[in-house]
Formats: sequence, C-alpha cells, structure tokens
Amino acid sequence: MTDIQFVKSDDTIDPKLFSDEAEAMAITVKKDYEASKERQNRRSQIRKFYDEIIRLESIVENRPESWSVVLPQIHMLIAKAAYAQGRGLVSMTFLNFIRNSVKQVDTPRKLRIFSNFFEAFMGFYKFHCPKSN
Repeated sequence: MTDIQFVKSDDTIDPKLFSDEAEAMAITVKKDYEASKERQNRRSQIRKFYDEIIRLESIVENRPESWSVVLPQIHMLIAKAAYAQGRGLVSMTFLNFIRNSVKQVDTPRKLRIFSNFFEAFMGFYKFHCPKSN
C-alpha cells in the first residue's frame, strides 16, 4: 500500500482523495481486520482516533491561536496508535496510516484535509466492514 498524500506538489488536493483513496484505505484496513480474526481494527477502536482528530480540529477552528498547543497533541496520536498496535488493537497498516497522515499535518488547512479524509475513510470502512463493532 502506498502512502496517502493529502496535497499534490502544486498544493492542490487530489479530487479523488475523499473517494477512491479513502475507499482503498478502508478496504486495506478491512483486510487486516479479517486477517486478525476480527481482533484488530474494530470500528470502535478506530473511531477513538477519528474522534480525537475531530476534537483537535475543532479547537483550532474555534481558537486559531491554539495551533502551537494542538500540533504536539496531533503528533501524540502516533504514540497512541503505536500503543494500540502493540496491544493488538490496530494493525500495522492503521498505525502507518496515522503516522503518515500526522507527519503531513503542518498547518490548520492540512489538519482539516486529514479530518475530511478520515471522515471519508470511516464512511467507507462502515460500508465495507459492517459487522465490525
């Protein structure tokens, strides 16, 4: 699986980022869920990461001056995902998705793009993996 790029070299968003790319990521993470006999990548576990991104984006949206405080918290998600992976709750694919995504977030705009991508991913994950709790 290749890493998702939120913006192209010309700083535009790929028109298929929230459709084809998000769906491909959801399918890949679903395969890990099935391969782990439904122990890794449960929707409830992944939802915790999504909720945290939404929370942090909301803080920045309401108080733009808080960016310097929020950015380290965004990077903390890598450690949280690594911990979850170490406990067998998420797959290495999901950890790498979080790691790659967080490393791209260096502006509030890119946080918004990450948040939107994660939202699209969650929708496709629910569609492709409906029995995951």
